[in-house]
Amino acid sequence: MAKVKDPKDLLIGLDGKRAVCNNTGLGNYSRYAVNIMSVAFPSTRFRLYSPVDAGNDRLRPLLARGNVELAVPQLRFNNGLSRAIWRTFDLPITLKKDNVALYHGLSNELPLTIGGVVPSVVTVHDLIWRRIPGDYNAVDRRLYDWKYGRSARIATRVIAISECTKRDLVADYGIDPAKIDVIYQGVDPIFTLDIDTFKRRAVREKYNLPEKYIVSVGTIQLRKNQMLAVEALAKLPLEVHLIFIGNARSPYAEEVRRRAAALGLADRVRFLEGVPFEDLPALYADATLSSYTSRYEGFGLPVVESLTVGTPVIAATGSCLEEAGGRGAVYVDPDDVDAYVQAAMRLIDDRVYNDKLAGLGRRHVRQFSADAFAKATMGTYNKAIIDFLLS
Repeated sequence: MAKVKDPKDLLIGLDGKRAVCNNTGLGNYSRYAVNIMSVAFPSTRFRLYSPVDAGNDRLRPLLARGNVELAVPQLRFNNGLSRAIWRTFDLPITLKKDNVALYHGLSNELPLTIGGVVPSVVTVHDLIWRRIPGDYNAVDRRLYDWKYGRSARIATRVIAISECTKRDLVADYGIDPAKIDVIYQGVDPIFTLDIDTFKRRAVREKYNLPEKYIVSVGTIQLRKNQMLAVEALAKLPLEVHLIFIGNARSPYAEEVRRRAAALGLADRVRFLEGVPFEDLPALYADATLSSYTSRYEGFGLPVVESLTVGTPVIAATGSCLEEAGGRGAVYVDPDDVDAYVQAAMRLIDDRVYNDKLAGLGRRHVRQFSADAFAKATMGTYNKAIIDFLLS
């Protein structure tokens, strides 16, 4: 039977583009994966392949580790087209030359010519463009279907970040479910640290936070359905405020602002952009409750982040948020304002219920640990290497 090398003998290639260039969702996942895997397997080497080096401050501490490195090509023409060609067609040649044991596409895609070159794993986060097509133009939808669907098909193995995403891969692309491993992303370790009184006070003063507020973390966009919380706020006590944290420069964000003004809530709804990552735990922790009412998500990491620091969540039904929140969240129909109001009022008025839900949430999110992520991911790597050798 084919034998897998010991992890200390492995050189793992990773798609580094998002880790280098992106400071939100896919970039955070990429850096999380590098962080957790490089700590859990210190004798394994992890090489990030990226078409550029953007000098990302969040990545720099990881590159300081002895088993993490960044590989950037010397392109004759350093433009977008040349970089895309390199990632799509030339990278597999480099992977073969570098003798990597496996290549992991961290953000939905693989080089188109990787099949048969080296074992490959692709993490698929969601199929949002198929579930919420209105958020994408027709050209992008066709491109994602072709590129990401092909990546899932040619990958030796697939990691889905939730059971919801696994079901979608099977239903939409016909991927063999036996080829898919569901591996939940854990939260960044920063959310597991104690948040002392000094930090809470500093963050509260920095953002001039009200006594009672609902926090909602994520880009303001149509599918994330932040309007539901605004409509509900109009029926909640005057001392309750709503704070959105994330990019708020979309047409939908302007629509949310206009609706808040029309409801007389302009002084109770705030938008915070560019919030440093290290401030998020305290912003969650001091909130009365957290709101995440997306119509569709691949997983819903802000739900887990909030529960980890002990703040209950109101989340929407219809995708994967029940997986993320378990019994630590209250779930409402994404169009049911009255249900949201009812859930919020109970969390605001009933301290015992709020604390009970917070405790259930903390217990639920223990399954999203760094250790579980590392062990499961290395398990997928080993299976992929065996499958490749036997193919």
